[in-house]
Amino acid sequence: MDFGKVITAMVTPFQEDLSIDWKQVDVLIDYLIEEQQSDALVISGTTGESPTLSDAEKLQLFEAAVKRANGRAKIIAGTGSNDTRHSIHLTREAEKLGVDGVLLVAPYYNRPSQEGLYQHFKAIAESTSLPIMVYNVPHRTGIQLAAETTIRLSRIENIVASKEATPDLNHISEVIAKSAEGFRVYGGDDSLTLPVLAIGGYGIVSVASHVIGREMKQLVEAFYAGQNTAAAQLHAKLFPVFTGIFKVPSPAPIKHALNIRGVHVGGVRLPLLPVSEEEGLFVASLF
Repeated sequence: MDFGKVITAMVTPFQEDLSIDWKQVDVLIDYLIEEQQSDALVISGTTGESPTLSDAEKLQLFEAAVKRANGRAKIIAGTGSNDTRHSIHLTREAEKLGVDGVLLVAPYYNRPSQEGLYQHFKAIAESTSLPIMVYNVPHRTGIQLAAETTIRLSRIENIVASKEATPDLNHISEVIAKSAEGFRVYGGDDSLTLPVLAIGGYGIVSVASHVIGREMKQLVEAFYAGQNTAAAQLHAKLFPVFTGIFKVPSPAPIKHALNIRGVHVGGVRLPLLPVSEEEGLFVASLF
């Protein structure tokens, strides 16, 4: 399974009462595929506010995304949690709905051992035929998925990729160098898109691609074409956006950026807060 090189971790559009805005879900999916050229969409990931979505909402989102994308982009369902049985349940239900793969975040809060992490992902992989991307994001989960553990997991047939949201390029280099043949490593931080590609990464799971997806596609394509100077110039141009949209907790800034561009996705659910007036002006200045 090729998920493509530029994957957008999609926000979840809300109405004023913070219920899901199903009409805007369709609008946003069309916009990300057609205007921003996303190869795939992660539905109900962290950027989609998965901690505050119910299981019913998640499954409805998976179903709606599969239907709307209609083969134009891969749909990756965020089905991971810190409860292996729950993750297996959501993964099986997502598979029934026709998603193309799942993203499984490292279990947060309960701080399992590396063997516990391995057994968690292995159990989910054995419960599904879907291709799996594991997600290492230690600053959110409080647990580091060690390079050795990811390398081990890469030898499980349907664990095909990892998303590495860590600034540790030594860690990412080790995963790339020692994982099974065909295993693909994606950057998970927009600002490290080019550095991760340069050490052998395959692509990016992005937040910034909601608004600068075309430019990110150009950066990735320039790199793969050997146009290193052009890729570096694009990286420098886009870097203020990469960092600026994370000045306050995500996804509030990227939702604000979409709203001011006329792609209405509403606010965020507590405990997140919408951007302040000052923060909103800062976000607007980035574009």
